[in-house]
Amino acid sequence: MTTPQPITIGIDFGTTNSVVALADPATGAELVRFTVDGSGGVSTFRSALSFQFHPAEDGGRPERVVEAGPWAIEAYVDDPVDTRFIQSFKTFAASAAFTETRIHDRRYTFEDLLSAFLLKVRHHAGAAMADLPPRVIVGRPVTFAGNRPDEALALSRYETAFKRLGFQDVRYAYEPVGAAFYFARTLERDATVLVADFGGGTSDFSIVRFERTPEGLKSTPLAQSGVGVAGDAFDYRIIDHLVSPELGKGSFYTSLGKTLPAPQRYYSAFARWDQLALLRASRDMRDIRALATTSLEPEKIERLIEVLDDNHGHALYRAVSSLKQDLSRDETADFRFVAGGVRIEATVTRAQFDAWIAPELAEMEAALDQAIDRSGLAPSTIDRVFLTGGTSLTPAVRTLFTRRFGPDRIETGGEFESIAAGLALIGLEPDVERWTQGG
Repeated sequence: MTTPQPITIGIDFGTTNSVVALADPATGAELVRFTVDGSGGVSTFRSALSFQFHPAEDGGRPERVVEAGPWAIEAYVDDPVDTRFIQSFKTFAASAAFTETRIHDRRYTFEDLLSAFLLKVRHHAGAAMADLPPRVIVGRPVTFAGNRPDEALALSRYETAFKRLGFQDVRYAYEPVGAAFYFARTLERDATVLVADFGGGTSDFSIVRFERTPEGLKSTPLAQSGVGVAGDAFDYRIIDHLVSPELGKGSFYTSLGKTLPAPQRYYSAFARWDQLALLRASRDMRDIRALATTSLEPEKIERLIEVLDDNHGHALYRAVSSLKQDLSRDETADFRFVAGGVRIEATVTRAQFDAWIAPELAEMEAALDQAIDRSGLAPSTIDRVFLTGGTSLTPAVRTLFTRRFGPDRIETGGEFESIAAGLALIGLEPDVERWTQGG
């Protein structure tokens, strides 16, 4: 594929998947495609990293092999024991508590992880990203994930990593605003649009007024809001109800003649995929191994140890994702997690799942109300509602909006591509500073 030299590039670095789009004033935005297993190319690139160290044949320093996306997954599946696999690492971008992780005795900051990821994205994009323009528009959530997220810290980390890739002018635009620009292409008349973007780590809302003028489409931002919960939080609810009890949550152990509950913090790590990998490398592993000798249900703790020791996190991720997809289509679905000696199976109804994620749905709706309040508009004056992002496919999320706005005003589509394409289109705006931060 021959790609014209872009004026700008839009990058949607997502919690679960990342997407890149190139912008050209003549043709608009075009997604970068990645050839995987001889396929015609896919536009979504899994936000994952793998690290392997191979012994040198001459006895010298071991060779470090880093991969990303589907190639990282392949490396992990081929050698799960000796591969450090990291996914959803965007969720600790704004965490001051996360300073570094050690992989094979080497120190990696967040900037190092993101830099390694971006370099592999560029490598696998081939000619499409061989010559980078000086400017990049990077998507950012309205509210970063995590407890007390530090927005300035996250953007500083982004800045370091993207400049290492070679960009000179790094600008940030809210992810739902990028999606709004993508959706605006379909408008045939003036409209006030509410965009709801549901990703893996955050749920973001933006209200934009689009008006057609002789000079082109005029866009006016009215309000934004967001909350640091989304698809990963839904995953945790599934794990908390179906998996953790089989790994010892709620069980007891004996110590100094007392019967005590297994520490909750071991299971809280399942709330974020990145922390699951960190738990394996933490001092807590020693305590978990000791717990197996005093537990009243040692077989459950042994399962937890196997999940962590043998890196079954990716297999668990696939099982959870499969259940969510099945429940998006059917009222009942089977959960099946089988890895090594661990086997956990259950039948789940959509009603059960909806009840599990009710707290997150309430937080999403509160953030939605905040955006509407900030805009000063009555809900009835919002003309169109555009739902995007992978988590928008969850029926309970869609029901929230049909209940509030009715089905006729709701549009969906571009769940995985809308943000990157919209970011690239923002880069073509003559007043790009109006829509972005940084630079």
